[in-house]
Amino acid sequence: MKILLLNSEYPPIGGGAGNASANLARLLARNNEVFLLTSHFGDQPRDENCDGVRILRVSALRRKVDRSNVIEQLAFIAAASFRTLNLVRQFKPDVTLAFFGLPSGAVAWLLKKIYGIPYVVSLRGGDVPGFRPYDFKLYHKIAAPFLHVIWHDASAVIANSKGLHDLATAFDSTIEIPIVPNGVDLEKFSAPARDWSAPRLLSVGRLVYQKGLDLAMRALADLKDLSWTWTIAGDGSQMETLQSMANEFGIADRIHFIGWQSAAQLKEQYRAANIFLFPSRHEGMPNAVLEAMASGLPVVATRIAGNEELVVNGETGALVPTEDVDSLRESLRPLLVDAKMRERMGRASRQRVEQSFSWDRVAEQYRKILEEAVRTRA
Repeated sequence: MKILLLNSEYPPIGGGAGNASANLARLLARNNEVFLLTSHFGDQPRDENCDGVRILRVSALRRKVDRSNVIEQLAFIAAASFRTLNLVRQFKPDVTLAFFGLPSGAVAWLLKKIYGIPYVVSLRGGDVPGFRPYDFKLYHKIAAPFLHVIWHDASAVIANSKGLHDLATAFDSTIEIPIVPNGVDLEKFSAPARDWSAPRLLSVGRLVYQKGLDLAMRALADLKDLSWTWTIAGDGSQMETLQSMANEFGIADRIHFIGWQSAAQLKEQYRAANIFLFPSRHEGMPNAVLEAMASGLPVVATRIAGNEELVVNGETGALVPTEDVDSLRESLRPLLVDAKMRERMGRASRQRVEQSFSWDRVAEQYRKILEEAVRTRA
């Protein structure tokens, strides 16, 4: 099977969606021919082979590693459409896998209209109306008519969590939307022997309102009587706000903002921590939580889509209502004082991802859906 994978994000660009497409491409390439088309950024090569995948990068005006705007997404649609129209004549893909209904889904839809190539859409969160309304309400209002068309012409539309499935179904109840979760590389992220004695919190992700780090800052400010440190890996528009809060609450000396980390550096941060803190307001299915669990960390997270399907409350960590600083504080307290609890929950986290969330398992589900799309076309 020849697979064309489209995603404007691919490591180091973007976050969870880029990571997911990279892992799926790598595993699908074991028994299939895979081309992956993404955005060019910085000094990255425009054409390379990696893990058996041919990666092509098109100019899409991308200016930031962690996020893109509407103009950049439109630029990706235009550049990717032009490139794929030429690529199809050489590669002749059997099926297209598009990450995000927009922008990638628009390119996949065009290829189907011109060449009859079936496509599958993998929903990731921001491309689903109703997700992060404080950021995307206007965008979703404008995009909604196009998304309806793209979803209806797809051979399959996939959600990566029950919460995202429910949100997508609320937007368009006429489409059956299966759930295929994200996975994690169990070899790359391992559970080493670690020092559990002093509580060392870690958070990973973009420093934006969505991630809820302001809530964690307030919760930890009320736990100054306990011994803890908190490392925050990432960057974003809330950096200065969070730093100001840390100074205001008198906890700046305990919090370490280390910025964006390479894959190797991030792996070491997971190994050095012994609690993972993830107070996000909205998610599809967070890769950071999967990576933390695979690294053997207990997870304190908000009870939202994605998190609910990963964290088992009281077993692998704690789930708290979003926006509830008091609950977050009281869920953190026992973990901060009980090293044995941290260790026990960390072991349970690793066991849970081993049983249910390997990328091999996820790739097999995608392979079956892609093969069905090709079979139905024939």
